[in-house]
Amino acid sequence: MSYRALVVTQDEDGKVDGSVQMITDADLPADGDVLIAVEYSNLNFKDGLCMTGGGRLVRDYPHVPGVDVAGVVLSSGDPRYKEGDKVLVTGWRFGEIWWGGYAERARVKADWCVPLPDGLTTREAMSVGTAGFSAVLALMALERHGLTPEKGDVLVTGAAGGVGSLAVAMLAHRGYSVAAVTGRPETADYLTGLGASRIVAREELSEPTTKPMESATWAGCIDNVGGATLSRVLGQMAYGASVAAIGNASGIEINTNVLPFILRGVNLLGIDSVAQPYDSRVEGWKNAAAWIPKDKLSAMVTEARLEDMMDLGRSILKGGVRGRVLVNPSA
Repeated sequence: MSYRALVVTQDEDGKVDGSVQMITDADLPADGDVLIAVEYSNLNFKDGLCMTGGGRLVRDYPHVPGVDVAGVVLSSGDPRYKEGDKVLVTGWRFGEIWWGGYAERARVKADWCVPLPDGLTTREAMSVGTAGFSAVLALMALERHGLTPEKGDVLVTGAAGGVGSLAVAMLAHRGYSVAAVTGRPETADYLTGLGASRIVAREELSEPTTKPMESATWAGCIDNVGGATLSRVLGQMAYGASVAAIGNASGIEINTNVLPFILRGVNLLGIDSVAQPYDSRVEGWKNAAAWIPKDKLSAMVTEARLEDMMDLGRSILKGGVRGRVLVNPSA
């Protein structure tokens, strides 16, 4: 039996490109335990890198991208999963060094699977995906460090992107006042529709400052961009506040000093979704089902075909994708 997949290849000159091709189970990684009929995958920043050869994430070609997948178990060599179970996979470098979810079937290691939580369909789970899972982990970390809605405004940088959109909707749904940072003024109505109570122009935070600290403004922050923005935000956090750092779309370097940490007790919390332990994954996905409002989730989703993904992958790297892109490989 053959079926559809987006296959990325590299030519002798190092150019990376992709096209929809027909593959079989024999083409899939041989040492996986669980064969999944893929119902949905999605688009993340990492997928854009994998489709264009960026970041050296893909080691071998040909390659099938797609770092997230949800579907139904077709067969399993592990007793934890049986035919008919609904599961999802995120992280573990699935879709990077292992063939991913942009195909009608995927073979994965059983340790990577998480049972689909009550309250989420496979479509909703992939609308959430790594982006929403990361946002949930960020809020879990912030609340463990004392964040509550009564503390004040929570800043979300890169707010119109996938992680940012889900973070804004989730925070607002849980009663937080959200300040959404965006470099695209045309997304203001979209962000207020998700629940943002304030729009902050990216330029207000991207310019460097000579001040070691600024006015204590934010009760918490989910940062998706890093770089100069994170450098500024650290100096604007309230006493005892925390920043959950998820992404680096604006760069991996920050220029800061120790004063926010030793005079205001600011915490910088690193959020990794790739190698989270199983129990943390299960908790995170249960929280995703409870914390992310379904009406807002559906409003931020655009559906695409495998044939669209190469162009969308290039676009997401340029900041040209709003919200979440969902892909059904059988469409």
